[in-house]
Amino acid sequence: MTHFLAPLVILLVIVAFRSMRSGSGGGPSGSKSGAVRRAPVSFDAAAYGLVPREALDPRRSGPPQSEAVLKESQALANTVWGGNWRAAAEHIKAAGTDWDEHWDRFELLRAIAREDDAWLNTWRKADPDDCNAAALEADLMVHRAWAIRGSGYAGEVPAERMAEFRALLPAAIEAGHRAALLAPDNPAPWVVMVTAARGAQFKPDRFQPLWDGLTARAPHHYEGHWQGMQYWCAKWYGSNTQMMEFAKRAMDTAPTGSPLAGIYLHALTELQERRSALPAGAEARQRLWAVADALAQVPADNGKVPGLRQLLAYFLGEAGMYEAAVEQFRLIGRWCGASVWSDQGDPVEAFHAARAVAVEKAKLKPLPPEERPIKNLDAAQH
Repeated sequence: MTHFLAPLVILLVIVAFRSMRSGSGGGPSGSKSGAVRRAPVSFDAAAYGLVPREALDPRRSGPPQSEAVLKESQALANTVWGGNWRAAAEHIKAAGTDWDEHWDRFELLRAIAREDDAWLNTWRKADPDDCNAAALEADLMVHRAWAIRGSGYAGEVPAERMAEFRALLPAAIEAGHRAALLAPDNPAPWVVMVTAARGAQFKPDRFQPLWDGLTARAPHHYEGHWQGMQYWCAKWYGSNTQMMEFAKRAMDTAPTGSPLAGIYLHALTELQERRSALPAGAEARQRLWAVADALAQVPADNGKVPGLRQLLAYFLGEAGMYEAAVEQFRLIGRWCGASVWSDQGDPVEAFHAARAVAVEKAKLKPLPPEERPIKNLDAAQH
């Protein structure tokens, strides 16, 4: 049987699970601002160094992966589907102790296994002491539990499915504990356990040891912190205050070059989804400046940056920091497929209107024609 690991499939696997795991009851979140604002027809984005409206691309939030990366991912998938599990073991081992890179590779192996996991079963039998294989097996249990439960509110889930869901997650945590014993320095099993803790109804006294275990091994793990922020949000086992304090700590301790400060933006998104007031005042503005500074120091090829810039541009606009928002829109370029825009209806119109408002409120003057970085549509598309 031939499989194709299309980049869109990988993305949808990750995004779909993130959607399912993001709330205690699931269900859609409302539009952030009601009716989509429209930019004046007279607004000339290119005059302010921005991509013209007709060149905006709502298919994704940032540039696609390079052809070389896509070919490498497909080649790896074909190899392991063909029975060579050692290729998977070598692929993830090559990340060394760069634990964010390790997790990115872990997620790729997860996507491959969700298509066909026979190779993983073989790997587990051939090398039962491999921590990565054991952690991946536990991680798939978490995903399968959420697939059984679905994304509806708790009262909408049939009793038998909820019972299976409740049984699978504790089993996944136990599997994570066993995986953790195989390689004490590897944080992957701890990320899996932290992820499962919400659905397993772990109260803070049971969650905290899992969190401590993760941060002892990878104190700045991005995915781990995203999961931790979810645990402490009001819809799970915390509150708006606890979530924001968690996000601030992550931001304040993030090392240079890490995208971890972006967790603060995800916390703001959680506030808006609950229709809670966003932070205001000098400290809130300083936080946004600090996120912008932190993202500017993250390597350009980091895949998390485009989506974080989308959120940053939006929240800068909400905070009245319009000139800073325009700068982020310039860095974003043509990509407008982020949920912060698509949740408002038409992502192109929402994105374009937000740029128009930022330019108007910042009272910017059009650039001289010779200084405009985008001179025509063809240039904007490359």
